[in-house]
Amino acid sequence: MKDPILEVEDLDFSYGPLQVLFDVNLTVVAGDAVALLGTNGAGKSTLLKVVSGLLTPDRGTVRFRGEDVTTLAPEDRATRGMTLIEGGKATFPSLTVAENIRIGAYPFLRDSARVTQRFDEVLDLFAPLRSRVNQAGGTLSGGEQQMMAISRALMASPELLLIDELSLGLAPVVMQEILGVVERVVAAGTTVLLVEQSLNIALSLAQDAYFMEKGAIRFRGATAELLDRGDLVRSVFFGAEKPVPT
Repeated sequence: MKDPILEVEDLDFSYGPLQVLFDVNLTVVAGDAVALLGTNGAGKSTLLKVVSGLLTPDRGTVRFRGEDVTTLAPEDRATRGMTLIEGGKATFPSLTVAENIRIGAYPFLRDSARVTQRFDEVLDLFAPLRSRVNQAGGTLSGGEQQMMAISRALMASPELLLIDELSLGLAPVVMQEILGVVERVVAAGTTVLLVEQSLNIALSLAQDAYFMEKGAIRFRGATAELLDRGDLVRSVFFGAEKPVPT
């Protein structure tokens, strides 16, 4: 069996007096793609921020490749191979596309040859960006900015990629292109933990899923099994009046 790359144990987190994560336990096996689904305000994005080190939990443990990283700074987790793509924070508007992407190589910025090689490899994944490398990042379309954010994250060749809201606000044709790249990244061996609102995206990308509600894990298992859990997915993905497919 493959070893877990990420282990979250007994995790609690509060924003001041408001507790938003309750005894969260989650395991991601190396090489897998795992979806983190749930209702709005369930704590999914907060959980990713705790895992990445942007937030410190009140209680519990985060382990990366067996190492306790609970109190480790985000940049130290990044140098160990963990990278977060935050939803809605994809762009430094005044920097060029090339500058936006190269920022992601900060763990090895002094190795200019390596940065250049990785930059070319990443641009091969997103052809629309290659002709726009000298353009200001803030002038790109929403889909192109998401491509740029993923490109920046891939510059560090992460072992674990945390993605918050991959499909948010994107046209279906753009989403399919981005999804294809993420699938190639997973096939190449990168582990992905994806916060996603679209069950279709989760089904196409992730073998396993967790479902969160009110800060707690309500389901863990094969993503396809969620289709049999109308009590969880009906109001979130299909609308209360629509039947859940069988």
